[in-house]
Amino acid sequence: MLVGVLEVTLSLEGNRSLKGKRKVISSLLARVKARFNVSAAEVGGQNQHELAVLGFTVCGSEARILNSVLDHLLNFIEDNVEAQVIDSFWDCSAWVESREWGGDDPQAPGKD
Repeated sequence: MLVGVLEVTLSLEGNRSLKGKRKVISSLLARVKARFNVSAAEVGGQNQHELAVLGFTVCGSEARILNSVLDHLLNFIEDNVEAQVIDSFWDCSAWVESREWGGDDPQAPGKD
């Protein structure tokens, strides 16, 4: 399994409150989740009203497809948000499956 991760830093210049920021960010995250079927969250800058760091993840079996989704997602954000993208980073990596979970914890998922 491959996991694609995109981190986008937005500048909300001129925004004067966390309430105004929340309105912009929650609207964007809802539209992105509906359109691209990705996981999305604000992952940084929560207490700054002029800065937001957003994280997105998608999984699949082909890096080419994941990279395309992340590229289209970044373009969508740049074209559809009342903020300026000041930084972005994405990576597509293999996730190594491990059947080991929780060591000796009998309550860990997968333990009988």
